[in-house]
Amino acid sequence: MFENLTNYKIILASNSPRRKELLEGLGLRFQVRVLQGIDESYPDNLSGEEIALFISRKKAEAYRRTMADDELIITADTIVHVEGEVLGKPRDKEDAARMFRLMSGRKHQVITGVCVLTKEKTVQFASTTDVTFAQLTEEEINHYIEYYHPFDKAGAYGIQEWIGYIGITGINGSYYNVVGLPVQKLYTVLKQI
Repeated sequence: MFENLTNYKIILASNSPRRKELLEGLGLRFQVRVLQGIDESYPDNLSGEEIALFISRKKAEAYRRTMADDELIITADTIVHVEGEVLGKPRDKEDAARMFRLMSGRKHQVITGVCVLTKEKTVQFASTTDVTFAQLTEEEINHYIEYYHPFDKAGAYGIQEWIGYIGITGINGSYYNVVGLPVQKLYTVLKQI
């Protein structure tokens, strides 16, 4: 299926177990390599997709100086955008609860920027999915935070976990994008490399 990639060593530059699982689902052979301490800040004038694309590109560029000629690096960054605010990973329980209160009973966007980098080319794309939460109770919010510890997730939730089962009333776009990697778009890009 990926004969065009046989000359590349594919590197997933992410600690996310969800991204690793999703990439495995494409049937690719790859390894995970993570550089620590990559700055994920972005200019204040960016919004939505621009932020996710900027950070995914920044992550990829951090690998450029150490990558081998035959490597293909995949980086991604996911943000949640609601009511004009960008929600990254929560700092603590209180921040996670604040995020849920903001999303409760509303629609928000989950935006993932992806960068595919080789020595010869850089390909970027973004995927946006609209997600709607039911009105969540404080008990539901606190239960999820207490038992699922969603501190490594943008917007403080995993759609594939309990809160997704009980709280999400609608989704428009890629489910896998909300999990953390828009694999259908990535598949299409990788076939064209």
